[in-house]
Amino acid sequence: MFIDHAAVYVEDLERGARFYEQYFDGVRGERYENPRTGFSSYFITFDGGNTRLEVMHNDAIARPVDRGARGYAHVAFNVGSRERVDELTAQLVADGYEKISGPRVTGDGYYESCILDAEGNTVEITG
Repeated sequence: MFIDHAAVYVEDLERGARFYEQYFDGVRGERYENPRTGFSSYFITFDGGNTRLEVMHNDAIARPVDRGARGYAHVAFNVGSRERVDELTAQLVADGYEKISGPRVTGDGYYESCILDAEGNTVEITG
């Protein structure tokens, strides 16, 4: 058994998908649209197809107002090394994304930083 994919709602589907392509080497699949429901999405594939994130949009879904709300808290990407965590975090900050923690060693031994993606969702970068 394995997790097939995780999903995140975004306000701007193109901006949301582009973020994961640009910074995490994701490969965007074909856009899916359901005109009846107003839903649209892309599957972003990572690591040669072993991991996928569905980036979704629907005007009927309100944007969360509090990051501390219940539900999934973040998506984490392992970039392979502490050096790469440092480099990618610095690049994201230089490109205007908000860093909310790190890079640091956490109490459970991870070397990580956390940033907010193009839609304000928390992305953890581990190495």
